[in-house]
Amino acid sequence: MSPCINWLQPLLALISSTLLARGHNCPSHCSCPDHHTVDCTGKGLTRVPDSIPLNVRRLLLSNNWIPWIPSDFLVLYSDLVYLDLRNNSLTKMDPGTLSTSSRLVFLDLGNNNLTDIPSGTFGESRSLIKLRMGNNPYLTVVGKDAFMGLTSLRELDLERNGFTELDVRVLEPLSSLQMLRLEGNPWLCNCHFAKLFVWLTENSHKLPSGMEGIECALPLLGRRIPLSLLSEDSFRQCHGNLTLMDYLIVIFSGICVSVAAIVASFFLASTVHCFQRLSKGSNGDEEDGNQ
Repeated sequence: MSPCINWLQPLLALISSTLLARGHNCPSHCSCPDHHTVDCTGKGLTRVPDSIPLNVRRLLLSNNWIPWIPSDFLVLYSDLVYLDLRNNSLTKMDPGTLSTSSRLVFLDLGNNNLTDIPSGTFGESRSLIKLRMGNNPYLTVVGKDAFMGLTSLRELDLERNGFTELDVRVLEPLSSLQMLRLEGNPWLCNCHFAKLFVWLTENSHKLPSGMEGIECALPLLGRRIPLSLLSEDSFRQCHGNLTLMDYLIVIFSGICVSVAAIVASFFLASTVHCFQRLSKGSNGDEEDGNQ
């Protein structure tokens, strides 16, 4: 065996032992029941702990005070499949935070202070099966492409948030969706809700409590009633909404009216000007005759 190899063996052994130790170290104040689980539940944390093992698969961070997740948090944890962040102080999730979580299957963001879910939040999370975001009372907005790419998602929890309306296009990319929870939101039964109502009617089998489990407030009256008591006829006043062709016709008509008004104004001004000139000419002739 050459001297170089004899010298390299201890060095390689030291590097290997260091990496293994880094892979199995458990963050302070947390517990690690096995090599792939880190449990930091209810430890009063105000940020994501350091020294999380690189090979972690289940990360439990619920019941803490964590206000945000670094946008590059999941870059190193490519094996993570289960992430529990419920009951923290999260106010937002930056787009791209989950873009590298290609193996993530379960994500719980419930009981936080999220206000919106911007487009691109979940990036390439194509393995995600369960997504829970219920009990975020300030959550009122979902970007149109927020759930784009979640082709494996089966369960989506949006109950007890602050939604009064939801663009139905948000749900259309979820081709594998089997269960959707929307109850407990302050829905408004107006024309903005009409398309969602049609979608819910066609997909009522995906609602655990059915249409009767979701209520909306009637315009003017404010009284909340279950969706099961409504029908598409309840939104018939919304059927008069203009189509794209209608808008084009209205725009074209407006342009024509504007042009006609300009021409009429020019013609009227020219006529008045001519009468004024004729009047001045007539007055001048009278003065010449009197002289």
